[in-house]
Amino acid sequence: MEHIFTSEIRNILKKHFKHNSEEIFEKSQLIQYINLKTKSANKGVKSRASFANLYAIYVIIEDYIQNDFDKRKDYSNYEGAPFTKLFHRQRQLPFGSKLQNHALNNRLNAEFQKFFPTSEFTPILRNLETNRYWINENLIKIKIGNKTFNIANSIIDIIDAYSQIKKDTFEKFIKYCKKLQSIESQTPNEVIEFIQSLISITSDARIFEIVSYAILKFYYHDQNIYWGFDIKKLNKENLKLYKTGRTNANDGGIDFVMKPLGRFFQVTETLDVKKYFLDIEKIERYPITFVIKSDLPSETLMTNLQDNALLWYSIKTIVNKYIDCIEEIINIPELIKRFNFSVKQGYLNNILEEIIIQSKVEFNYEED
Repeated sequence: MEHIFTSEIRNILKKHFKHNSEEIFEKSQLIQYINLKTKSANKGVKSRASFANLYAIYVIIEDYIQNDFDKRKDYSNYEGAPFTKLFHRQRQLPFGSKLQNHALNNRLNAEFQKFFPTSEFTPILRNLETNRYWINENLIKIKIGNKTFNIANSIIDIIDAYSQIKKDTFEKFIKYCKKLQSIESQTPNEVIEFIQSLISITSDARIFEIVSYAILKFYYHDQNIYWGFDIKKLNKENLKLYKTGRTNANDGGIDFVMKPLGRFFQVTETLDVKKYFLDIEKIERYPITFVIKSDLPSETLMTNLQDNALLWYSIKTIVNKYIDCIEEIINIPELIKRFNFSVKQGYLNNILEEIIIQSKVEFNYEED
């Protein structure tokens, strides 16, 4: 695969290996994998960054270099890098503060095998008893003719270059949001078009969740509910939407919670019925609203879920119990409709400000 960042990968390899760089690029499965994972480098903040698997490679190779194994020949005798060290290190890297252990434990190897099904190697080796990790040296030592080239340092440089591009892109995104804030009253249409572009099919999952939250927060903001224990003494309260944590977090399948109704919202981009039912099961079949990154009509999405569920489970009574837990499906057209309603209510700048706040939290961005 050739994309914009591929040329940067080639340049870095050329600095390290000169006239052997092209052959190393073609022969190295690990370089080819990194090339696939960095295709979003110049696509802006809306595209998926794929840091988890890249950083799993990064921290293990970094440990390899720190112990001088790129110069030594006794890596096979190494006791391995402790998991706690690798896990802590990946969270120190740009955008890595909330990364979990999935990539280190299995996800990287599983995806690598998917891309290279005939390969006899996987990137990460680990001892489950000692919780120690190694990079597979077979993937970082490339033989050309009579020479063997170690690509460990070049991989570090490639991932550093990629993360710097993504960091620069995100900073531009924040600056552009702030610029739009300052001109919102003069050119509201530009702000509207920008926010709508953030909830497209191609948006990064985290950006989609952040923008969905900002829109729905102010959509429900002016809606009131009356409640109380005495019919003569009812309380009037605005509906308030709360974001429960980071995106893609292991939080039981609850992305937003609404007070005082106690409604649960889950944001998703998959149409896999098993994932929906798993989310429902994790919250003990409590009613839930799904915000789906899809342009398909909500009715079609619900019908597809039912049909796929019957194919998978076959028993109608089981399927119906799960389907009955779905309070509402909110698709992209419905999000845009609610966004436009909130804009008419005067909340355009508030939505933009919420996007900035949540984006900084999500991407671990701190300004000087």
